[in-house]
Amino acid sequence: MRLRVLFAHGFEGAPDGGKPTYMREELGWEVVAPIMSSNGWNIEQETSVLLEHIDADDFDIVVGSSMGGLAAANASQMRPDAEFGLLLIAPAFGLAEMWHNRLSEEEMKHWESSNSYLYRGFELEMILGWDFMETATQMSWPKLNHPTVILHGIQDDVVPIESSRKIADIDAHVIALMELEDGHRMQGSKQYFATAANLYLNSQTR
Repeated sequence: MRLRVLFAHGFEGAPDGGKPTYMREELGWEVVAPIMSSNGWNIEQETSVLLEHIDADDFDIVVGSSMGGLAAANASQMRPDAEFGLLLIAPAFGLAEMWHNRLSEEEMKHWESSNSYLYRGFELEMILGWDFMETATQMSWPKLNHPTVILHGIQDDVVPIESSRKIADIDAHVIALMELEDGHRMQGSKQYFATAANLYLNSQTR
């Protein structure tokens, strides 16, 4: 089955990264993959990118990786009447908590007072305003409104798998949480994407 997919890449991901490329070339899915930072870097702005596409077109599944997964979950909360399934790959639930654990209280206060934090990632360096934390505080734990399958690596050292377990425990829309032997980038787990999609599709035919 040729699925029409809206793909949300992670904070340091790209529309032509390994995951959407695999979905296109190996699975034959029709993938729309916007630049998630096109409206800005905070989670509200990234979610707005997905909402623009959801409001303009129909998709079988919305797929999100890491922060893109959190954006997809927030889009689910904001568009309860849209029809799609969710496939979340190492979704960044608890985004605000992760940053509070990453930085000291003093660093957080300086970020807030200066409205400036120099982020240095794997391949990315930028200045983040305090709005990044303000929106993260408001949007770290959205309520899902669509059937959801979550894939998360047990060795993830960026987004704790406990965050996905928490969502799976409290939100009845989670069909399955697939805990895999992988790290945050989930490079060894692409073969499970079709399995996860089929879990959602099969749930709709019952």
